[in-house]
Amino acid sequence: MNFRAIRIASLALPLFLLGGAYVSQYIGGLYPCEMCWWQRYPHMAAIPIALLAFFVANPLAQRVSVALAAFAVFTSGVIGGFHAGVEYGWWQGMTGCTSAITGSGEDYMKAILNAPLLRCDVAPWQMFGISLAGYNFLLSCGGAVAILWALWKNPK
Repeated sequence: MNFRAIRIASLALPLFLLGGAYVSQYIGGLYPCEMCWWQRYPHMAAIPIALLAFFVANPLAQRVSVALAAFAVFTSGVIGGFHAGVEYGWWQGMTGCTSAITGSGEDYMKAILNAPLLRCDVAPWQMFGISLAGYNFLLSCGGAVAILWALWKNPK
């Protein structure tokens, strides 16, 4: 793979994944929970970082930009993996995000009234048993590793 293709991949991957998140939100009606937003932020950071590789003349700066964009995408994937684990019940998520109600009497009422409308521990959509967070984990981590591998294999 040539370096131009690697640069394009480092930009296309976060654009595609973030675009998919917004399409699922605004067209599919799947509104993001707090942890869904956490997954979007690294993609938002990766896009301008990847764009730098197209506008700087220094080859080393281009390679660093591509690598940093890939690491940002990988970060989103790790967050997605954690979120998927919360959805599948493998571990507990953040209590403010999962709407855990504990206590008694007045505490119950406060917890119910302050509970977020969108729970992070319930997957609103799945395909083949994999949630959107799970797909973000697979695509982000896999894509970032592929970009970093191609970058390493192409020393020019």
